[in-house]
Amino acid sequence: MKPPTFVRPLLDSERQALQTGLRSPDAFTLRRAQILLASADGRSPTQIADSLSCATQTVRNAIRAFQAAGIACLKQRSHRPASAHSELDGIACERLRALLHRSPRDFGKPTSLWTLELVAHVAFARGITSRRMSGESVRQALVRMDIGWKRAKRWITSPDPAYLRKRGRAIG
Repeated sequence: MKPPTFVRPLLDSERQALQTGLRSPDAFTLRRAQILLASADGRSPTQIADSLSCATQTVRNAIRAFQAAGIACLKQRSHRPASAHSELDGIACERLRALLHRSPRDFGKPTSLWTLELVAHVAFARGITSRRMSGESVRQALVRMDIGWKRAKRWITSPDPAYLRKRGRAIG
């Protein structure tokens, strides 16, 4: 069995930062500060986990994070994998924007309304993306471009001469 893990002796500035973390409105920061101060006081990970009603591994993770990053471990990091990247780069996003300004009928589709799945299909067919994306990936790309999906639907027009009158009646 391994010996219990403890934090290294704290500097005065580190102890003060941890004491400040005890008053944080962020639950992650508060829990980490509690764990690290308890460990600095000589309590084992099992004792800390029992008193804070958390898993022993959570305590060990907090201590290891402090050993690696110091006080910076009080801020929660992203859970996104480092290898993850978006499918659409800047140029592809602009091509997607231009695609949305056109009617799906221009691409041989039987509808005049874009759906996320239809955008994904046409983007792949036109070579904007290297593989077929999901509708959710398209939605996230639109969010990154500050385009709300509802806003994209306002671009739709119709060749019907009475379109504006009919649309006004439908909207109210």
